[in-house]
Amino acid sequence: QVQLVESGGGLVQGGGSLRLSCAASGRTFSSYAMGWFRQAPGKEREFVAAISRSGGSPYYADSVKGRFTISRDNAKNIVWLQMNSLKPEDTAVYYCAASTLNAAMIKSSTSNVGSWGQGTQVTVSS
Repeated sequence: QVQLVESGGGLVQGGGSLRLSCAASGRTFSSYAMGWFRQAPGKEREFVAAISRSGGSPYYADSVKGRFTISRDNAKNIVWLQMNSLKPEDTAVYYCAASTLNAAMIKSSTSNVGSWGQGTQVTVSS
């Protein structure tokens, strides 16, 4: 099982940008599809973005499409989430996710995620 550690969260004004990082342990990082989810207070955890093992075929939630970009570097065991044009409604704890299934399966259900990070808080002020 891969271990995931997120970083890069913080407080930002609306319209600003943040880049989240997720560092993975182990030598089999390239065998996992990776994704990002978020959970706001009082709400269920929701899908944000996912990327295939090779780094292609990204998927995005409609709410972030055109503003967020997911990418990965298999040589460094890292996946990033670049977040631009941030809005107050993007405020949440963001979780990194790994799955032995494909990226489309990550998008379809949290039950398809095998490993979670501890989460990093993103707060967007208005």
